[in-house]
Amino acid sequence: MDASRREFFVKAGALGAAGIAGGFAFGGAVAAPDKVQVPPEGLLSEKEMSYLRRWDSPTIANALERANARPATAGFMGPEIRPQFPDFGPMIGYAATATIQASKPAEKDRYVDRFEYYEYIQSVPAPRIMVIHDLDAPHPVGSFWGEVHGNLHRALGCIGVITDGGVRDLGPVRALRFHLFAAEVLVSHAHVHLVDFGKPVKVGGLEVKGGDLLYGDEHGVIDIPHSLARKASDLCYETYKSERPMIDFYQSPDFSLEKLREFFNQRQKK
Repeated sequence: MDASRREFFVKAGALGAAGIAGGFAFGGAVAAPDKVQVPPEGLLSEKEMSYLRRWDSPTIANALERANARPATAGFMGPEIRPQFPDFGPMIGYAATATIQASKPAEKDRYVDRFEYYEYIQSVPAPRIMVIHDLDAPHPVGSFWGEVHGNLHRALGCIGVITDGGVRDLGPVRALRFHLFAAEVLVSHAHVHLVDFGKPVKVGGLEVKGGDLLYGDEHGVIDIPHSLARKASDLCYETYKSERPMIDFYQSPDFSLEKLREFFNQRQKK
């Protein structure tokens, strides 16, 4: 097979996959998405995001607890939402939401206009993170996410996806440096199609709205309240300072139970 013929089949295959796995149909039966509101506190700059990337999600969780931002059992996703590429490091960005299904074909009278979906994504502040609820969860059968949608959504300014469904094409998507946080890894796209977008979704037990600030790393995904976003890095540092003396003492060659008792007595007096 000559090079031009091989290139044709490669491109034809990619386009075919996009058509099948895209899960879109033209029309307009889906209600308009909720308008994404810019938080009153404003958006984080890249520099401010870089400060947050210095910390891991457990430290952020501890810092938000110290600030009494919310109940200690709220604000993060459950352990079923796992990073497929934990070596990528932290992912931080603003949420764009959608709902999918793959266990049955799309209803003929319910269509999603793909360009309205694309426009919605780009209405969300960058960097963007797709948050996708799969109506088939906790038993997803078809993946919306793979090489084709990874490339498309990266071109739309997304840096990753979080889904209670499945993902696939791990090798090609890894090469894109596109984050995948998912409950499952799947083989097929089955009947996957977009059901709705731009509405609040619940993924991993966490309700997410368009524009929410999310942080994900090897431990999982946490929501950072806009009201504390600019303070979060400083709060993390305060948490670090409070924990460091304990850790240094525990690692000391002079550690003993008697000295541990003295250590806690001194801390309680402060």
